[in-house]
Amino acid sequence: MIYRNVMRYAGGRYLWVALLLVASSFVLYFSQGGVQPPNGGTWQGYVLGTVAALLIVWLAWLGIRKRRYAGGSGTVQGWTSAHIYLGTAVLLLATLHCALQFGWNVHTLSYVLMCGVIFSGFYGLYQYLTQPQLLARNRAGEARAGLFAELYDMDGEARRLAARCSPAVGLAVKSGVERTMLGGGMGAQLLQRDGSRFMQAGSGEAAATLLPNADQQPLVDFVAARIPRAAKRSEARNLQDLLAILVRRQSLLRQLRRDIALQGWLRVWLYVHVPMTIALIVALIVHIVTTFIYW
Repeated sequence: MIYRNVMRYAGGRYLWVALLLVASSFVLYFSQGGVQPPNGGTWQGYVLGTVAALLIVWLAWLGIRKRRYAGGSGTVQGWTSAHIYLGTAVLLLATLHCALQFGWNVHTLSYVLMCGVIFSGFYGLYQYLTQPQLLARNRAGEARAGLFAELYDMDGEARRLAARCSPAVGLAVKSGVERTMLGGGMGAQLLQRDGSRFMQAGSGEAAATLLPNADQQPLVDFVAARIPRAAKRSEARNLQDLLAILVRRQSLLRQLRRDIALQGWLRVWLYVHVPMTIALIVALIVHIVTTFIYW
């Protein structure tokens, strides 16, 4: 619940700070006028730019500091709340600083990078507000370690039942269990791609064939098709028990893939947010240095 609590931390303390900062910035911006139109080169523009730059540096440091903090959650909540509300206020301050004057230069690059950092932060906030509930619902009160333990037990049960069936079924199930793919690269995790395979015995002297087993459905269909052709009642019963295990295993693998994907989407925004923040700090330094040299 920490990411729900940060939105109203201490009665919305940092929301009011951000609103006060924004209101003051508007007053300062509209105090410009006369011969020189609003721009980043007026004293008001310098003040707005300086405050925005200091906030950007402080918020970047804050992001590092709150991840290293090992104390009570209250401080983490406060820092995160400040990060959200003051980070949003920076967008308006920087816009008023430049007075919407853009071009193909490092100054506009700094503004674009800042927007990228802020909007990726919005996406991260959305993920942290929504994904934990989806994770809890998907796990149905079970920890991920418990799901993997259940999968391990099912793998063993599937092998045991398959060993009681025909060699073709035994080969298919054993290879299907061993060649089950879970996780993989970032794209496979986020998109829940399944590169699983299983071996199907060839007829006569033909070699066994390695077949796709996406979502375990081909293997489930293979075992289900063998039930009506079972020569003995005991074999049919074993096949039915095996089919039930494979279907439950299929459902469990879907659950685990979704869990991995949700966890991935919960963190993937940082791969954009953090490098873009570093790039923003560098561009901001160049922006400030060139401003003092050429203006």
